[in-house]
Amino acid sequence: MKKRTLAIALAILPTLWLAGCQTTETRPAAAAQSADQLAAEKAIAEAEAARKAAAALKNEWRDTGKIIKAAKKALAAGDYAKAQKLAGNAKFQGEMAVTQARENANAGNPDYLYH
Repeated sequence: MKKRTLAIALAILPTLWLAGCQTTETRPAAAAQSADQLAAEKAIAEAEAARKAAAALKNEWRDTGKIIKAAKKALAAGDYAKAQKLAGNAKFQGEMAVTQARENANAGNPDYLYH
């Protein structure tokens, strides 16, 4: 009888051990997913801030809002890498629009128009 109990215990022990290993793996994966999600949300917020800065200077580029909307859609779908990439593109456009507005603020017309 003791041999049978020992055999059952030895059969169950590796199963429990493997189950324990499996559950510990999912926790870091969930934490990593959460970190990716937070990074994507932060990137979208930065892109939105850059878009608003360009809009305040009345120089918002045509596709910036569309790209941010696509990034939000990718975030909702769980594609955090795509959301970050799109948000990065939108942020770049917003920053470049601000730079363009500041550089062209007092550009005026060229002299040859007045001669």
